[in-house]
Amino acid sequence: MPIADTAATVVARAGIAGCTVRSVADEADSTNPRGPMTTTTTTAFDTSKLRWSVVDGDGSTSYRMHQETSILGYDRDAGTIDFLVRFDNCGGHCPAHRHITTTSVLVLEGEQHLDDMLAGGERGPHKVRKAGEYHLTTGDKLPHMERGGPDGALVFYSHHTSDGRLYELVDENGEVLHVVTLDDMVRVWEAGA
Repeated sequence: MPIADTAATVVARAGIAGCTVRSVADEADSTNPRGPMTTTTTTAFDTSKLRWSVVDGDGSTSYRMHQETSILGYDRDAGTIDFLVRFDNCGGHCPAHRHITTTSVLVLEGEQHLDDMLAGGERGPHKVRKAGEYHLTTGDKLPHMERGGPDGALVFYSHHTSDGRLYELVDENGEVLHVVTLDDMVRVWEAGA
C-alpha cells in the first residue's frame, strides 16, 4: 500500500480533525535509496474545542483592547506556560506590555503587528510577523503594542520564567501598572473554568 494511502487510512481511523494527506512531487534525492519522497502530512490546529477567555478594554486607552486567550498547558514548578492569543481583524490589541522573561512566539495564522513604545509615548517602527514566522526574546528592552492584521491573527506563546514573572503591563507612557506572573494567569484561567 502506498504511503499516502496508509497515512490517509490512519488519519481516517483516528478521526483526526483538520488533518489531510496530500502527495507532492519532490525532486529526486540521490541520497535516498528509495527515491524521492512523495507524501507529506499537513495538519490544521482545531481551535474550536478550546476554551477562550476574552480581555476587553474599558475604553480608557487610545487604542482598542480586545483579545482572546486559551491556555494550552503550564508547569508551575518548571516555570513554563503555553497559550494562544487570538486577535480579531478590527484592531483589537492586547494590553500594552513588556516581556521580562524568555518567550517563544510563533504566528500560526494571519499577521502579528507590533509597535514598540518609546519614551514620552512615541511609537517605534512598525513590525509585522506573518504566519509561520518565529521569534524568541529573552526579555524586551521596550514595551510594545500588539494586534492582528487585516485577517486577524492566531499566535502561540511559550513563556519560561525562573522567578514566576512573565511581563509588565504598562500605560501609554510605558509606566509599569502591574507585573503579570505565571500564578496570575493560571489563577484567572482556573477561576473561569
